[in-house]
Amino acid sequence: MRIFSDFRLGSLALVGLLLASCAGKAPVVADYEVVPIPLEIKTVQEASFVMKDGTTIYYTVGNEKMRRNAEFLASYVESQTGIRLNVKEGGEGQKGILLQLGLEKENPEAYSLEVKQGQVVITAPTEAGVFYGIQTLRKSIGIAEGGSIELPAVSITDEPRFGYRGMMLDVSRHFFSVDDVKCYIDMLALHNINRLHWHLSDDQGWRIEIKKYPKLTEIASQRKETVIGRNSGKYDGQPYGGFYTQEQAKEIIAYAAERYITVIPEIDLPGHMQAALTAYPELGCTGGPYEVWTQWGVSDNVLCAGNDKTIEFVKDVLAEIVEIFPSEYIHVGGDECPKTVWAKCPKCQARIKALGLKSDSKHTKEERLQSFVIHEAEAFLATKGRKMIGWDETLEGGLAPGATVMSWRGEGGGIEAAKQGHDVVMTPNTYLYFDYYQSKDTDTEPLAIGGYLPMERVYSYEPMPKALSPEEQKYIIGVQANLWTEYIPDLKQIQYMVLPRMAALCEVQWSQPDKKDYESFLKRVSRLVDIYQKNGWNYATHIFDVRLDLRPNTETGTLDVVAQTIDGAPIYYTLDGSEPTSSSQEYTGVLKIDKPCTLRTVAIRSSGKSKVTTDEITFSKSSMKPITMLQPINKQYEFTGATVLVDGMTGNMNYKTGRWIAFYKNDMEAVIDLKEPMEISSMTLHTCVEKGDWIFDTRGITVSVSDDNQTFKEVASESYPAMKSDDPNQIYTHKLEFASVKTRYVKVKALSEHEIPSWHGGKGNPGFLFVDEIVLE
Repeated sequence: MRIFSDFRLGSLALVGLLLASCAGKAPVVADYEVVPIPLEIKTVQEASFVMKDGTTIYYTVGNEKMRRNAEFLASYVESQTGIRLNVKEGGEGQKGILLQLGLEKENPEAYSLEVKQGQVVITAPTEAGVFYGIQTLRKSIGIAEGGSIELPAVSITDEPRFGYRGMMLDVSRHFFSVDDVKCYIDMLALHNINRLHWHLSDDQGWRIEIKKYPKLTEIASQRKETVIGRNSGKYDGQPYGGFYTQEQAKEIIAYAAERYITVIPEIDLPGHMQAALTAYPELGCTGGPYEVWTQWGVSDNVLCAGNDKTIEFVKDVLAEIVEIFPSEYIHVGGDECPKTVWAKCPKCQARIKALGLKSDSKHTKEERLQSFVIHEAEAFLATKGRKMIGWDETLEGGLAPGATVMSWRGEGGGIEAAKQGHDVVMTPNTYLYFDYYQSKDTDTEPLAIGGYLPMERVYSYEPMPKALSPEEQKYIIGVQANLWTEYIPDLKQIQYMVLPRMAALCEVQWSQPDKKDYESFLKRVSRLVDIYQKNGWNYATHIFDVRLDLRPNTETGTLDVVAQTIDGAPIYYTLDGSEPTSSSQEYTGVLKIDKPCTLRTVAIRSSGKSKVTTDEITFSKSSMKPITMLQPINKQYEFTGATVLVDGMTGNMNYKTGRWIAFYKNDMEAVIDLKEPMEISSMTLHTCVEKGDWIFDTRGITVSVSDDNQTFKEVASESYPAMKSDDPNQIYTHKLEFASVKTRYVKVKALSEHEIPSWHGGKGNPGFLFVDEIVLE
């Protein structure tokens, strides 16, 4: 963690100085190109409005929410500029800043922002719309201490694309104080996010007071210790816990509501319940004893679906939850519920029989039993006038009638739910899991769960699947990103993981797709981070590093390197692995690499230098050669396509960095054109294995050669047994040697695991095959 802390402090200083240098002295001119980008910005031929000490904000007479809006604006302006504004009722015809209702728009969160000589007028259909107009004004001003602010005359009309704009916070794996959660809410408000999904219970801790079940906070909120790292088998020996009283929860709900954010609670059931079972073991299939889980992952111990007391418990807990939380939606989880205990439990099997549940080609009888529990929860919530929302596993066994689905395992669940006429919130882990790494260089990052999710990928997400018709797309009501906190112990690390990726998220949620442009976004977000810094928020600074695009050029046989920075800062590089400095070679255009090297780059500014990038580049006879795939790459993990196999770069254990490509339900089969006959005598292929994610080693490799790309002759072949449960997750190297042969075309075929072994939870299904580089020598 020392590496993280030192890097953070240095980067904060660097970025602070960089951005401060861009801020002129008074008067500072506002910039309306903010994040998220408004729907329409029209310049007006009129004198500017000057904001200075003593300028008055007027709000609707007798409207408490509008008074609070005015006070928010005044506090934002003072915090960011030092300018003190007055707040008064009324204001019709007055000079100053007017906050008013009356905009005739169907979208309740729409607003207009009109700036002219003597007046700034924010108008909306609701107080929430006014609040979002205030956010735009606040971000337009930026950080500019001293003097006055010039607001050029403008007419802005804006409204959000989606009504549900969410961000999830898991407080079960690690607990965060009331003040921490309030700070998180402030971060959401800056980004126009209007839903806080609050994950309050899990195997590792129960975090909300339920008065009918006091042991949930007495026992289930405390674990005796916590695993070190990724289930290393070593523990810290430190008791850990915490929970929110109902009054504290109401305090957080009220704080969020003042900022037009709805808090949606999640009580995850019937799985993820080991902490609750520790307090009330009679609710489990075995009766225990249980203990609050001290490791990460998913426990097999779940609520006993055949026990009437379980259904009573679920309804009792939800009854208190709806009394605490006024939200329309109550989240009941429904994800990752292992059925192994149910399959052996007499009570569960008796319930299955009594309900007449049967297995079929789509669902097992145990999956249908889970659906029974979820239906009971949904029906109970309906009696309280609430709607149920759950993860996409709630589709298994049949979805409850009024349920809304959060699609997290990619988009498939959301597509299926929308086709069935259910509302959907898109939250796919492939784009919107902010516990994933932000950088390929994971050694210099704080420990994370894995994955790779740079801001550019977050920004690229389009929530409306093309697989849905326009009518079906209407069921996509929102977008949400999630933050699971197994490896996030404090608020500073929360901030580091979500900022500025939250900025990319909010533009996906708010702005129309034709308004989105990543290069423009980077310039706009570079101003937004100034507000982060002013608030003392610990944001990640990757956007200020050198951005590299490394592409094989099959015409020249070189790896072509294009480098750039967000602000045009000069870039220096070395090819011998040494640390680049201002004395190193300066990057001036496309760099063509034609031999093995270690490429390192750095951006150097007057305020300091960025993080150094490092890329190991190798060359073999297949490097930078034309390659053709004879079987398709899996779309989810296609990245830059087939050239990944000949770009001279190998991947690490993070299979989502773009250095690997995947094959699923088919094999890898590629033909490399060496462009002229060459002698070769070996082929090396690496595979990445992560069995928990259904990623397995190859079952066999064949190498064939041809002079005409028509008739191929096999020169080497190997077969490999199915993987065993104790085979390690690692990178496997497969080298096939053969008698030297002169050839132009080389075909390499690697068989994927077409049927996962019986010891695995995904038994019988196809496995993924991940490969990186084909090396011919």
